[in-house]
Amino acid sequence: MLLKRISWVFALFMVASVALYAGPTKEAGKELFTANCASCHAKNMKDKLTGPALGGSQARWGDDKALYAWIRNSQALIASGHPRAVELWNQYKPVLMNSFTSLKDDDIASILLYVEDVYVNGGKKTDVKLVEGETKEESDNSMWIFGGLAILLGLLAFALMRIIDHLGNVSRTAAGEAAVERSWVHTLASKGFVAFLVFASTLILGYKTVDNATQMGRSQNYEPDQPIKFSHKLHAGLNKIECQYCHDSARRSKHSSIPGTNTCMNCHSAVKKGSQHGTAELTKIFASIGFDPITGKYVDGYDNWSDAQIEDLYKKWIGQEYMSEKSLTALDEAGKDLVQNQWDGIVAALKNDSNGKIQGPIEWTRIHNLPDHAYFNHAQHVNIGQIACQKCHGPVQEMEVVYQYSSLGMGWCINCHRETEVKFGNGFYKNYKSDYIKAHKKALGKTDAEAEKVVVEDIGGLECQKCHY
Repeated sequence: MLLKRISWVFALFMVASVALYAGPTKEAGKELFTANCASCHAKNMKDKLTGPALGGSQARWGDDKALYAWIRNSQALIASGHPRAVELWNQYKPVLMNSFTSLKDDDIASILLYVEDVYVNGGKKTDVKLVEGETKEESDNSMWIFGGLAILLGLLAFALMRIIDHLGNVSRTAAGEAAVERSWVHTLASKGFVAFLVFASTLILGYKTVDNATQMGRSQNYEPDQPIKFSHKLHAGLNKIECQYCHDSARRSKHSSIPGTNTCMNCHSAVKKGSQHGTAELTKIFASIGFDPITGKYVDGYDNWSDAQIEDLYKKWIGQEYMSEKSLTALDEAGKDLVQNQWDGIVAALKNDSNGKIQGPIEWTRIHNLPDHAYFNHAQHVNIGQIACQKCHGPVQEMEVVYQYSSLGMGWCINCHRETEVKFGNGFYKNYKSDYIKAHKKALGKTDAEAEKVVVEDIGGLECQKCHY
């Protein structure tokens, strides 16, 4: 009876698990969207990014068969003359949409379920991030599933051991020997069961160790506070300042460095008050570099100034602007509090343990940080690959506070190299013949359409030494 009950419970659990995860689900769609679509489409499904807003796609297309064909191979559908495909191409060309020929119908249906869920209600049920690709709801479900499976496997192992004992007794009886009756306590204390527990524990701990190791240093959605409240939405979005105007080293070196204060001063020697924070944040820049906003000149010998001298200068500036704005001839109590609060903010932002002085470079908090064993060159991707900043960093022009948009994990990079087409029009590839690659791909049995698309993988983009050498 015990064995029958265990077998029934196990069977029912497996059937329920299969039924729960069979077919398209928005949970599966979220993972697929993150892996394949998030680098080009806005995550709120309502805004345009590199590609169009995805919310309401099925209603706009009105033909799931054509929509699925578009997702798998947009260029083929454009070539066929499909009106909706041609319309989208005319809006976004020459930007090519990646092909996803490996996606099954259920995969695409899952993505569309997730897209509509976010579009309609913001995906509120699965919006709490824990680790890359995981939410609180998904994590809780996974814990219950794995816990239940562990219990059932333990019961199954116990049942099998009881079966083995019973068969052993059958063999002994047939051989004329006395049967050996063992209680369940003896079974649990047997070498076989202990060996099973050791094996299961090693397997589980090994899996968790590897899983945690792959997450080490990964900081998707990391959004730290910065010493100065700099709005990318204002600068890159509203004012349309090019990313590489400030991060100019991205096109000429390995690193996309944090811009120096002199870059800020190209504009803010004239624009001395911010539209959002007034004098509060810009005065931090002035105090770090020794710019006197009252006279519009840099202070001679500023490195040798005392904190008291610096305080007098910038409190005077803040108070002067406050009185001008309020049409006052002297500071009122609110003005005095504002001046003191802003000065305290300057000290907190600029004077730290590593510097000890207000003067000196602003110490921004780094957001994107690859491990030391991974090599990445910004100039190679920006100049040769002609990759837009938003491909990796997301819609920065919409971010009030910048956060790490992509996972920057190994799998994410590999998928990009598998999908991103090589742009042979640039000078770096003038001696590289794409025709050779196409001929090679056809020799491997690729179709004309597959051979025509030369991706980074085809020119060695997945070789280990490209990133780890």
